[in-house]
Amino acid sequence: MIDDHRWLSPAQVCELLPGMTEEILSERRKQRLDPPYFKPTGDRGRVILYDRAEVHDWVLASRVATREG
Repeated sequence: MIDDHRWLSPAQVCELLPGMTEEILSERRKQRLDPPYFKPTGDRGRVILYDRAEVHDWVLASRVATREG
């Protein structure tokens, strides 16, 4: 089942998204805002993972329409 997902660390998410920082992601997690994330080591654990497809969907959902389309 784990092969069905492409797991990303916060640093890897930042590499994919220009302008994104680990601090921004951390603040969004504290506020329970997207993108969704996983903590496989539990609430006190330090491991945080993002599903690449969910990060992609989150970015696509933020599209701003222009007058031309």
